Amino acid sequence: MSKVAHYLQEHLVGEVITSPDARRYFSTDTSIFTLTPAIIVYPRNENDVRKTARFTWQLAERGRVIPITARGAGTDQTGAALGSGVMMVFPAHMNKILELDPKSGSVAVQPGLNYGKLQQTLHTHGRFLPPFPASIEYCTIGGSIANNAGGEKSVKYGSTIKYVRTLRVVLANGEVVETKRLSKRDLNKKMGLNSFEGEVYRSLDKLLEENKDLVKLTKKGVTKNSTGYNLQDIKRKDGSIDLTPLIVGSQGTLGIVTEAIIDTESYNPHTTLMVGSFKDVEDAAKAIGELLKLPSSPSAMEMVDENLLTFIDKTNPNQLKGLLEKPFSKVILLVEFDDTNPRLQKRMVKKAKKILEDYSSLVQIETETEQQENLWKIRHSAASVAAYYEGGTKALPIVEDGIVPPEKIGEYIHNVYGLFERYNLQVALWGHAGSGNLHMQPMLDLGNLGDRQKIFRLMDEYHKLVIDMGGSLSGEHGDGRLRGPYLSQLYGAEVYELFTKIKKIFDPHGTLNPKVKTDVTLEDIKPLLRSEYSMSHLYDHMPRT
Repeated sequence: MSKVAHYLQEHLVGEVITSPDARRYFSTDTSIFTLTPAIIVYPRNENDVRKTARFTWQLAERGRVIPITARGAGTDQTGAALGSGVMMVFPAHMNKILELDPKSGSVAVQPGLNYGKLQQTLHTHGRFLPPFPASIEYCTIGGSIANNAGGEKSVKYGSTIKYVRTLRVVLANGEVVETKRLSKRDLNKKMGLNSFEGEVYRSLDKLLEENKDLVKLTKKGVTKNSTGYNLQDIKRKDGSIDLTPLIVGSQGTLGIVTEAIIDTESYNPHTTLMVGSFKDVEDAAKAIGELLKLPSSPSAMEMVDENLLTFIDKTNPNQLKGLLEKPFSKVILLVEFDDTNPRLQKRMVKKAKKILEDYSSLVQIETETEQQENLWKIRHSAASVAAYYEGGTKALPIVEDGIVPPEKIGEYIHNVYGLFERYNLQVALWGHAGSGNLHMQPMLDLGNLGDRQKIFRLMDEYHKLVIDMGGSLSGEHGDGRLRGPYLSQLYGAEVYELFTKIKKIFDPHGTLNPKVKTDVTLEDIKPLLRSEYSMSHLYDHMPRT
């Protein structure tokens, strides 16, 4: 064990290990990259996080930089849960629900808490946290905050950022701050502090004031966005300021979250699920557009395409047996309504049924839970793509989270088909049609030199495609190392420089998850490519996407 590890073990309550097998285990997440940490820390409390950050800050001041990477369950697909220094693993100890207010529905949680367990607890109180990702059963709430996660319910309820009220955050030097909306008067008090927190508020306030026009340019015309740093709602016209929207989605690059107070919604288990089958993409796009205009939004609007269904029929033919007839439709759309007012729900279903019947060849409506779960298998079958393996070829998460304005969903689908055809790659699409956010994972072999080179050419063209359509590179999975090199192309050089300045304010010595989001190039990430792709650390659960 190194001197650094010995020092940390002496001063922390939690465990510190450096065994090769543990370091190897944490050298991968769900991305295509590998990076082995030097030290694994299992913090038992906020004080352990604070002491670790303070120690690495002091080392950095003397010229020795040891990065800290906060990690939940390792479901990140962008390489943001990887680091070469201290890997701080939260699910071991900091995994609790600290308080739940049944009246307001707000809940205080630690970052290592399993999202699924939180949701189960909320359900018993008639509440739920809507922006859950597909990985809800095995991801952590801290990871979802780090990525500003979204999912099938985001079309109605929005992303994680809408629900995070306050955070406790350990800054790079070990100071602890509580993020919340500060009045202009309270902000002035903070800026008067002779501490790193005071310096952060002073520098951030000055940067935002001097770059108001650039801040406006960070807003994208999409329904949700997890790229860059969210600068939109930090400072308001009344002079108030809140760091919460900046920390959410920052992937551990600005501070380490140790506690969150989260708002929730009323949960209605009595939903109506509708399934429409479309003979072409254009009809599906028209139906999606009209469904989005309904007075009360669907709680979910998910899609799978013909290619996905064909792939499943070929590789696992019994998975959808009895659910769909061949030949498969071009697009299958699943539309759910969860309005708590039964009369309103029935009225919306009636309107949606008419829309679906105008454009689709088949409409199925289910209100029984068991039958709904059966139909949801159509959408959840996308997991079969992620689990596929043949002779080294795997579905790789490299161009998997682009989002465009919903009205461009049809054009988006056709453009993706054209791109994959040019590369002679098998394509299958699924995702959040109502949000304009689709997922796809090309089948490639990381052990093949030609495929490794193809990855970056494909990424270049795909990201240009999404940007040219007025979209964003990530609707819910974040930038990490994977998309960080493309942020300048997405936002422009001036906004990107603003992002790097934000990073510098919070992390002047580069100890907080460096080379994630900013200051990362394609040349930085190419050497990190795995030789073989695997999600073996997730196989306790069926990985979902």
